[in-house]
Amino acid sequence: MHVTKITAGAPYGIATGADGALWFTLVHEGRIGRLLPGGEPVIHQLTPADGGPTVITPGPGGEAMWFTEFQGGRVGRISATGEVTSYEADSPYGIVAGPDGAMWFTSMRSDTIGRIAPTGEITEFPVPVPGGMPSGITAGADGALWFTLNQGNAVGRITTGGEVTVHALPTEGAAPVHITPGPDGALWFAEIGAGQIGRIDVTGKIDEFPLPDRASRPHAIVTGPDGALWFTLWATGRLGRITTTGAVDEHPLPATPDTPAEPHGLTLGPDGAIWTALESGTLARMKPPA
Repeated sequence: MHVTKITAGAPYGIATGADGALWFTLVHEGRIGRLLPGGEPVIHQLTPADGGPTVITPGPGGEAMWFTEFQGGRVGRISATGEVTSYEADSPYGIVAGPDGAMWFTSMRSDTIGRIAPTGEITEFPVPVPGGMPSGITAGADGALWFTLNQGNAVGRITTGGEVTVHALPTEGAAPVHITPGPDGALWFAEIGAGQIGRIDVTGKIDEFPLPDRASRPHAIVTGPDGALWFTLWATGRLGRITTTGAVDEHPLPATPDTPAEPHGLTLGPDGAIWTALESGTLARMKPPA
């Protein structure tokens, strides 16, 4: 496993841009980083620096990267040259480009799903689960947006017109976080509270797969180049892999007794490898076996 040390801060979210670079957030330092595989990271300082940038994702058409600042109450857009535009939003966390050319994000404290139009106009849609804490969000193959309700113990679906449907999870206290489109057309998500990986198809049918260590606290999840799902295990400092039939294996991430890995976001890199953001100050690269 190859590692890139990020001395400028603590990586949290990571995504691949249309420019062939890895973009990542430095959550405690209020910075956004850009790394071309094999090169040196370029760091952009945000102003103000106390926003806690978390999730980052490509914008519509890959024209820029978008990120959330949960503590600062902002959604940001950053160009390839580092120019930043910010939009006010209440406690934003998850963010994704929608099929309608807009950016969609979750607001954890206000129980809403937000939409930023290409013109910059923001629309908010309430989620009918008070205190549900919308968290991760992604675009589904059905043309809708799918999101997790971390404290509502559910997965939601919202159409581009704002119609919301909520699907309760079978396991109490599952606390789902991130969600991603799977290679099988379903949505896959990490249940940090239950130590499980979940799957929901577009009809609302849910399957849950318990992990070997139920206290491993799975956090982020992404589809890999091998037709399987890859996910981070925050509590155990490992990288997990699950096939669409539920077979699980795990891989250790770089850590020391004094510096645990603390893996959060991960992405399929431009080089076909899985890149993981470790809050310990590292980006870890793992090439899946053929």
